[in-house]
Amino acid sequence: MSKKFVFWLEELSAKDNNMVGKKCANLGEMTRRGFPVPPGFVCSIDMYREFVRETGVNEEISRYLSGFGELEGRKVALYEEISHDVRRMIENKTMPKSLEEQILSKYETLGNKVGYPDVSVSVRSAGTESRPGMFETYLSIEGRQAVLEKIKRVWSSSFTPRAIGYRADHGIPFDVDMLGVAVIKMVNARSAGVGFSINPVTGDTSRMIIEGNWGLGEGVVSGETGVDRYVVDKSTFEIKERGVGLKTKYFVRKEGGAGWDDVPEEMQSVSCINDEEIREIARLTKNLEDRLGGAQDMEWATDPDLPFPNNVLLLQTRPAKVAVKKPGGTTDQLIDLMTETLFHG
Repeated sequence: MSKKFVFWLEELSAKDNNMVGKKCANLGEMTRRGFPVPPGFVCSIDMYREFVRETGVNEEISRYLSGFGELEGRKVALYEEISHDVRRMIENKTMPKSLEEQILSKYETLGNKVGYPDVSVSVRSAGTESRPGMFETYLSIEGRQAVLEKIKRVWSSSFTPRAIGYRADHGIPFDVDMLGVAVIKMVNARSAGVGFSINPVTGDTSRMIIEGNWGLGEGVVSGETGVDRYVVDKSTFEIKERGVGLKTKYFVRKEGGAGWDDVPEEMQSVSCINDEEIREIARLTKNLEDRLGGAQDMEWATDPDLPFPNNVLLLQTRPAKVAVKKPGGTTDQLIDLMTETLFHG
């Protein structure tokens, strides 16, 4: 019997960090504990190891890199050249049949579960160590071949110019950042954002912070538009402060992916979530803190196809950090934290 490389979220827990990466392990833990996480599956880090072994691309990459000698302190242009070449080596390899069968079997079953044969999914990277801004995520991916191709692109994103430069400058071997991949049913989000079980700027543990925008969560931290912000009492779930931003742009699903669009004028100054949704997000955020044993920052989305409270879904969580005081206002510090949360969990 061939080795198992693909796992349903409910088969995983926080202890599986080294097998599937932090993000995937966290999603598994949330699912096992009954939190409302969209269904999906995970390709383990061992699957990547098997891919590079079977295709021979690991040896190809090693020979290629050996021609450059010491990389520490080299120019960015060289990292960009190496990234381009190595990523092409990985992405141009055909997925071995044994691996393809495991992935497509799970993808087909996921489609049957939700009632859509070519179910739209997000394909997200998950490393065992936090590497902010280095690896890639693909949204709204549909179809068997597209999923296979995006998994290879996530694997190859361990060789982005930034990732290569980071490893070179920190003396980290080039084969360290092997990635797990989460393939999760895409939420056609009406709105999305982040929630903190503490105030991440002041450290106030009695208040929770929720930020959101229309569409997908990337719109919260882009700096392209305003966002809605709510401060909620952790004990009573009373909404203590609310600020509705002018939301002129939002990040939405498009054919073959996702991108920016203009928010309709009648929605620009309207709260992207109502009061019962604010309190439900706050309740889930506090439950995450209570059940995971520490302050959390999390990603949420609302699904317009589901009734309340089932429409409030969790996309990620991790231990919260309190911003280090630095020049700039509290808004800048909060944006820094949210950027790390949404894109690099």
